[in-house]
Amino acid sequence: MKNNNEKDKLLEFISVAISLMLAAAIFMSNSAGKVSFAVASVMFRSGNKVQTHAVSMNSTTKTTSTSAGTTAVTASKKISDITQTPEDIKSLIKKYTELFADDKKDGDISSVTYISKGATHTFENVRVKNTTETKSLDIEKVLSQPLELSVDKSKPAVLIFHSHTSEGYELIERDWYAQDYTSRSNDESRNIVRVGTEIANYLTDLGYTVIHDKTIHDDSYNDSYPNSRKTVAKHLEEHPEIQIVLDIHRDSITLDNGVKVKPVNTIGGKKAAQLMIITGAQEGKVEDFPDWEYNLRFALQLQKKCETMFPGLMRPVLFSQRKYNMDMTRFSLLIEMGSEANTLEEACYSGRMLAAALASFMDEYVKVN
Repeated sequence: MKNNNEKDKLLEFISVAISLMLAAAIFMSNSAGKVSFAVASVMFRSGNKVQTHAVSMNSTTKTTSTSAGTTAVTASKKISDITQTPEDIKSLIKKYTELFADDKKDGDISSVTYISKGATHTFENVRVKNTTETKSLDIEKVLSQPLELSVDKSKPAVLIFHSHTSEGYELIERDWYAQDYTSRSNDESRNIVRVGTEIANYLTDLGYTVIHDKTIHDDSYNDSYPNSRKTVAKHLEEHPEIQIVLDIHRDSITLDNGVKVKPVNTIGGKKAAQLMIITGAQEGKVEDFPDWEYNLRFALQLQKKCETMFPGLMRPVLFSQRKYNMDMTRFSLLIEMGSEANTLEEACYSGRMLAAALASFMDEYVKVN
């Protein structure tokens, strides 16, 4: 028994040492302004053993259909290469490049990288645009406040859905757009649902149980949020263990001169759509949102995790007089995955990075039995 214990301790020591070396490699790479995905890994604790999953290729994910428009992602075999373009998106790019080869330019697309632009408050790598009328903000203080989060990896911890389900993207990488191509579509292979699938699958690869609801909520655009509220309520009733609820959107930024803006940054040598977290506050016309401060804590901590792991991925958090169904849990956020001028490939790449950061964040709150 003594020899086995000593062997276990030695193996654990070696595992920790390897994890620390990998973390040091990532840190040095980040310090140079780049993320080295050759050495990147996702680390989590299982009991008191440290396990390290190096980023690999050829992810295989199992899904089970739970109801119309809903997919529960339940198991996976490998963690996919975070920079690898999925085969279905490669096929879409090829198809639409051929279909729209003769398109005529109707307007320009401008690539913009948002770092501090628009931010009213900054602390370390966390930047926030505070547009509330009455709420002061101390980022450092908010980051220090505790989160009442406890995650059971065997049960659904995360719900992903889309209030504006038909929001889509450019499929071809170019600096102009054509009016005859519409970015809105109910085709889930090329709209925001495809990005949600990428997030859900990657979270599952990292060991979490996720529900991805693909219900179309915006057939009547003005009813989008009332419709999605019913969807969220249904899932919370069926799975009260769900805590993190993400409404995944994409932004739309068009200047007065008709130029469409795409928020983009190069991370790991690959273009990524920049993300913007939206979190709200109770004031003015926004009522019945008593726990908004908990959502703010989550928003800022997730922002910090994303920017620490993938510097330049995030636009400043938008802290505003809004609710958008974020009152339904204390860990509810709306996240804009780029804009309509970004490509689907850029948005899906960012989805995988968001998933990696969210998994790393949740690792700190995993319930140990």
